[in-house]
Amino acid sequence: MIIRNILIALVAIVALVVGWFAVALNWSYSSGERAGWVQKFSHKGWLCKTWEGELALVSLPGSSVEKFYFTVHDDAAAQRISAVMGKRVSLHYEEKVGLPTSCFGETRYFVTRVIETPDIPLGPGVVVPIPPGVPASAAPK
Repeated sequence: MIIRNILIALVAIVALVVGWFAVALNWSYSSGERAGWVQKFSHKGWLCKTWEGELALVSLPGSSVEKFYFTVHDDAAAQRISAVMGKRVSLHYEEKVGLPTSCFGETRYFVTRVIETPDIPLGPGVVVPIPPGVPASAAPK
């Protein structure tokens, strides 16, 4: 009887933990976009390997650089980010809260997609446009 109650309690605890992880991984607290230049991106971890990156955000020329730290789980998104290193990009992210270990990533911000943004902003509403017919890779930087 005691062993049966202990087993029921253990199964209930395991079910609660699994349920918590399922909710925390599939529900996002917030989502949004950040634009800047990916300046660091690596696959790291002792046991649980995750892609960790750093996006340099510059709002106006001459202003101090703010860094946005992010995690990527999707290998296709990680390959795309690696391909656009050093270029201006827009990252779509979801913020996950409640993940109890760093095994899921070092940050709360999980990037789901990346878009290369060829326009170079100089200030609010002022950008250096890329001439029509010129590929983004050949545009002046």
